[in-house]
Amino acid sequence: MNQTQTTELTVTGMNCGHCVSSVTEELSEVEGVRSVRVDLNKDGASPVYVDSEGPLDLEAAKAAVAEAGYTVTS
Repeated sequence: MNQTQTTELTVTGMNCGHCVSSVTEELSEVEGVRSVRVDLNKDGASPVYVDSEGPLDLEAAKAAVAEAGYTVTS
């Protein structure tokens, strides 16, 4: 059984609940992702915590965030 791993991403451009919903929805579709939590920072970069089964596919995660219209900065 795989252990859950949490990866922190920093996402820029989110400033409302709809933004959070869009990013959460796209990241939830990445293979292995179990849950997504966003600490919205309306004035800058927001930390996004992704719980996944095993290592997160960072390129897929970045593509998912881009699909939602935002940018992963770290």
